[in-house]
Amino acid sequence: MKLNQILDFISPLPEPSKAKLRKCVREVSLPKGHIILRADKIEKNLYFIKKGIARGYSYIEENEVTFWFGREGDAIISMRSYVDSQRGYENIELLEASDLYQINGDRLQQLYIEDIHLANWGRKFSEKEIIKTEERLISLQFLTATERYQEMLKKSPDLINRVQLGYIASYLGITQVSLSRIRAEIK
Repeated sequence: MKLNQILDFISPLPEPSKAKLRKCVREVSLPKGHIILRADKIEKNLYFIKKGIARGYSYIEENEVTFWFGREGDAIISMRSYVDSQRGYENIELLEASDLYQINGDRLQQLYIEDIHLANWGRKFSEKEIIKTEERLISLQFLTATERYQEMLKKSPDLINRVQLGYIASYLGITQVSLSRIRAEIK
């Protein structure tokens, strides 16, 4: 996905502001399995996925629990580091060799001070990330495992072919056996 598409999806920017932001972007290519963000670390960069897929996970009682998938156009960010300069709680792993747009968080914060359009873009960015988190929380609280799986298929049908079923089961909050049963019932 092209950078301009990602930026405009968050919120359209006047060209001079967009040009300032583009100057701060660096393209990076990283291999499958690379841990791009680490728990208990203050992350200085945020990323947008140009090509590839990633998962967010944490350890709970020595088990990896996947709570997020990101793919083309999505941000890879530790919101705790971005907002409060505190250590994040998540690990983000690339599940495919990925091409990313990297932005230094400190430089981005400086742009917010210098340019009201970029400050508003940053506010919209944060708001969209909050909505994604809210939707995920509501899904976990109020939908059955089958409904969560069906919602995932509707919103992100490509995940089934790109992500290990064990990660999907963890994301849905169920075992792989339960996921297999749900998949068999839906077919």
